[in-house]
Amino acid sequence: MRALLHAGEQERHGRHRYLRVADHRVVELIESLAALAPQQAARPPSLSASGRQQALARARLCYDHLAGAVALAITDAMVGRGLLEWGPEPGLTGGGAAWLAEVRITVPSGSRRPLVRACLDWTERRPHLAGAVGAALCGHALTVGWITRIGTTRALAVTATGHRALHDHLGPPSAGL
Repeated sequence: MRALLHAGEQERHGRHRYLRVADHRVVELIESLAALAPQQAARPPSLSASGRQQALARARLCYDHLAGAVALAITDAMVGRGLLEWGPEPGLTGGGAAWLAEVRITVPSGSRRPLVRACLDWTERRPHLAGAVGAALCGHALTVGWITRIGTTRALAVTATGHRALHDHLGPPSAGL
């Protein structure tokens, strides 16, 4: 199996590691097998479970930062406005630092934690904003009431105040907001 993968070519996203396939024939084989798999995801066992699943997919806590469709929409908006550089080594731009100060989001200094980090979102399979900036943004959003917890779960809801604030600070809402 190791011969089918390039040695050392892996990408880390949090606790996940993604390996690159060495041969296009292996990719074709995997895609052929995937085509035989059931096309429909398993249904939640009840209406309440379905609601919980949808709420978690929309917005949730991922450790100490935002995740789900809302987090991806915020990350995309920040990249679109030039506040974040997103790529193999994501980072905060000068404009991003000014924006954080304007919005009154304080990022703790003196930490060994990366300022900006990509964290793979398990519902969307795309990276969202993590690191010190992601945690500070989440903490601020909870403190000022842009988002609120749903019960005792990790699920979050964007409030009316949050919708207005995100629109004012990041532009028109995308599909995730």
